[in-house]
Amino acid sequence: MSHESGKDGNLRPLLLGALGVVFGDIGTSPLYSMSEAFHAAGHDPNEASVLGVLSLVVWTLILVVSVKYLAFVLRADNGGEGGILALMALVVPKPREGGFATRMFIMAGLFGAALLYGDGVITPAISVISAVEGVGQIAPGSEPYVIPITIGILAVLFSMQSRGTARVGALFGPVMVVWFAVLAVLGAVNIAARPSVLFAFWPGYGVTFLIEHGWAALPVLGGVFLVTTGGEALYADMAHFGKYPIRLAWFGLVFPALLINYFGQGALLMGDPHVHPFYGLAPKWLLGPLVVLATMATVIASQALISGAFSLTRQAVQLGYLPRIRVEHTSAEEIGQIYVPLVNRLLFVSCVALVVAFGSSTRLAAAYGIAVVSTMLLTSVLFAVYARQRLAWPWVAVVGVTTMFLVVEGGFLAANVEKIPHGGWFPLALGALLFTLMITWFDGRLLLWNHIRERSVPYETMVKRIRDDQPFRARRTAVFMTADADRIPQALYRNLVHNQVVHERVLLVTVHHEAVPRVPREEQLESVQALELGFWRVSLRFGFMDDPNVPRALALLKQHAIPWELEDCTFFLGRETVLATRLPGMALWREHLFALLTDNAQRATSYYELPPALVVEFGTQIEI
Repeated sequence: MSHESGKDGNLRPLLLGALGVVFGDIGTSPLYSMSEAFHAAGHDPNEASVLGVLSLVVWTLILVVSVKYLAFVLRADNGGEGGILALMALVVPKPREGGFATRMFIMAGLFGAALLYGDGVITPAISVISAVEGVGQIAPGSEPYVIPITIGILAVLFSMQSRGTARVGALFGPVMVVWFAVLAVLGAVNIAARPSVLFAFWPGYGVTFLIEHGWAALPVLGGVFLVTTGGEALYADMAHFGKYPIRLAWFGLVFPALLINYFGQGALLMGDPHVHPFYGLAPKWLLGPLVVLATMATVIASQALISGAFSLTRQAVQLGYLPRIRVEHTSAEEIGQIYVPLVNRLLFVSCVALVVAFGSSTRLAAAYGIAVVSTMLLTSVLFAVYARQRLAWPWVAVVGVTTMFLVVEGGFLAANVEKIPHGGWFPLALGALLFTLMITWFDGRLLLWNHIRERSVPYETMVKRIRDDQPFRARRTAVFMTADADRIPQALYRNLVHNQVVHERVLLVTVHHEAVPRVPREEQLESVQALELGFWRVSLRFGFMDDPNVPRALALLKQHAIPWELEDCTFFLGRETVLATRLPGMALWREHLFALLTDNAQRATSYYELPPALVVEFGTQIEI
C-alpha cells in the first residue's frame, strides 16, 4: 500500500512515523560511532585525524545513505514494498524458472536477508548497552549494573511485542524529533567554539587520512561505517511511509542533525582528546536527562529492527523460502503491524547472550558491521540488475553507478573483515545458518513438488475411474488444496479408491504466491474453470505480504454463480511426511534438515485460515 498520498494532506503523521521507525537506528549511531572510530585508531585524536575522520563520516552519509538509498535504491518499488527480498522478487519474479544466473540472484537475496537477522540481533544489544553505559558518566562506579539494566530493558522491550506498536507508535515520532533537536543543539554549541572543524566538509581531508595511514586506516573505517547503521531500514520500511516522507524527513531533519552532531563531537575532541565524544557534548547538569533520552531513542531504534525482522520473516514465508510460521496481527487497522512469537523469542535470547558474552558496546562494535556491509553490497548488485532489466538504464550508467557503490562498500567490507575473529564471526555464522535453512527449504519444496507430481494422476484418469466405478456422490462441497492445477491431489484419488466416495461438487484449489506485496481482495480469485462431473478448477493468488485467507477468497465464487456456503464445505488436505534417503536429490544432511523443517512447519489449516472443524487430512510418506 503506497503512502505517497502523504504529499497532500497526510504528510505530518507519515513524517512523524518515519522519524520514529525508519530513522531510529541511524539516529542513535552518534552514541558510539565516533568513539569506536578513534578507539580503533589506537591513539589520541589530533586536529588532522579529527578532520580526516569527520570527512570520511560526512561523505559516507552522503554517498551511502543520501545517494545510494535515497536517490537510487528507493526507486526499486515492488508494489510499495522495499527490502532485499522485495528487490530479489523484482529481479527474479519466477524463482522456479531460469538457469544459473537466476540461482545466483536468489542466493544473493537470501544471504542478504539472512544477514539482516544478524543486524536485528546486534542492533538492540549494542544500542541499549551503549545508552546505559552513559550512566557511568553521571554515576561513576555504576559499571557492574550496566549489564543487568541492559537485560532488564531488553526483557521489557521484547515482552511488549505481542501487544504491538499501535498504542505507543504515536510517541515514537515526537521522541525522535526531540532527540534529533538535542543532537543538533549539542553539536552546534561545540561547533561555535571551534568553527574550523567545518573544514572537514572538504573530501580531501578524508582522502589524505587514508593515504597517510594506509592499511592502518582500515580499523578506523570500520568505526566510520557505524554511522550508516540502519541505512538498509530506509529501503526496508518504504512501504510503511512512502518514498517522499522518508526523503523529506532525511534531508529536512535527520541528515542535518546528524552532521551537526558529528561536527560537534569533532570540535570537542580537538579540545579534549580524552573526553567521551558524545556524552562530553553536554554539560554535567544535562547528563541525566540526556541518558534517559538516549535510552528512549535506542529502544525505539531497537523496535524498528525487531519489527523489520517480523516483516522479513513473513515475506520469506510467503515467497516460499521459509516454512510456515505463526504470525499474529496486533492491529485491526494497520496491516503491517504483526508479531511473530518464534522470531521474538529467538531474538531476545540471542540479544541477551550477546550482551552477556561481549559485555560492552566497544566489544559489541567488533561484531557489528560485517553483516550490514555485506547486505549493502548484495543490494547494490541486485539493484544493478533491476536498473538494467526494469528501468532500462544503459550499460554505461549501470556500470558507473554500481562501480561507485561497490568501491565505497568494498572498502568498508575490507575494514570489517578484520573484525571477524573478534566477534564479526557471529552475524556471519547466524547468517550462514539462516541462509542454509532458507535455501534448503526452497530446494526441498521444489524436490517434494516434483515427487508429488510424479505420483499424482492426471484429471482424465480420475474422470474415467468415476465413470467406470460410479462411486457414491456425497452431498456437500469438497475443497481439495493442490499445488499442481493439472493433476489430481492424492487426497482426492485415495478417497475415491479406498472409500468409493466423491462429493457432488469438488473444487480443486491452487494457491499462487505472487512476487508482488499484495493482491486486492476482489482480485484474489484469479480464475474459475468448470470441468466435468461437478468439478471446478479454482486458482487463488496472494501477495507476499498478504495473509492467505482461503475461505474469504473462495467466497468470491458467488460472483461466478457457483454455489458456495462455508458451512457446507469440507476441506481435504494432504500432509506429507518426508523421509530422507540416498536417492538423487539433495545431500543427505540437507534432506534430514528439510524433513525436520517440514515436521515443525505451521499446519496448513491455520496458515490458510481454514475452520479446523471442516478439515480432513490425509497423511502420506514421501521418500526424497
